[in-house]
Amino acid sequence: MALKSYKPTTPGQRGLVLIDRSELWKGRPVKALTEGLNKKAGRNNTGRITMRRRGGGAKRLYRIVDFKRNKFDVSATVERIEYDPNRTAFIALVKYDDGEQAYVLAPQRLAVGDKIIAGTKVDVKPGNAMPFSGMPIGTIVHNIEMKPGKGGQIARAAGTYAQFVGRDGGYAQIRLSSGELRLVRQECMATVGAVSNPDNSNQNFGKAGRNRHKGIRPSVRGVVMNPVDHPHGGGEGRTSGGRHPVSPWGKPTKGARTRNKNKASSKLILRSRHAKKKGR
Repeated sequence: MALKSYKPTTPGQRGLVLIDRSELWKGRPVKALTEGLNKKAGRNNTGRITMRRRGGGAKRLYRIVDFKRNKFDVSATVERIEYDPNRTAFIALVKYDDGEQAYVLAPQRLAVGDKIIAGTKVDVKPGNAMPFSGMPIGTIVHNIEMKPGKGGQIARAAGTYAQFVGRDGGYAQIRLSSGELRLVRQECMATVGAVSNPDNSNQNFGKAGRNRHKGIRPSVRGVVMNPVDHPHGGGEGRTSGGRHPVSPWGKPTKGARTRNKNKASSKLILRSRHAKKKGR
């Protein structure tokens, strides 16, 4: 999808750059594949804010997307590509040969009328899904499972992908777009191709209101707060926040490592995404 820029006829249109979604389906989603979605506004079950700068936003319907792709050896035809307000990627409505419909993440270069299939060893074509055990090394993949049968969790956002770079015992080595090299079990499923809508990060929303429609509230910098509100607050004149930038709860921020060294999944990470930064 191409980007669309606007003439500055109003202040909000000046500099506005959006995704051209004219080729997407313009109707409503399939009702059987949707469910209601309550606003969380960044609160937990006791009503306390656990994620700042959330609230408001347009009402959404949740589209039930098949991240598991466990319907093996039944081919499906792409009926249409749709917009999904709950994610940055586009989704594809597919109809299996037995009549069942499902939503899947749409990869790049997947068009209406294309056939996709999931199986233990299938063609390396965008949209086809298989476990790493049946996949050739070097394949570009997305929607990668971390535990067999749990459903894809890695590389689901717009334009993301990982590369299958090798096998190691019962594990597959994958290189993520962050630069991290990690292991997942070879029984884990992955879908061939990169996720659709790669231009998503090149958008410029033009005005604060567009972010409010997405449920994102303004971010106030700690250095402009009072001492009671933030560790960076207070001081005479403009101050930069001191030698040790921290979050409101005193945790180091701006690049300081806060990951637990003894985390169980650390042994599955062969090279950290931060490894390339250590030479600086």
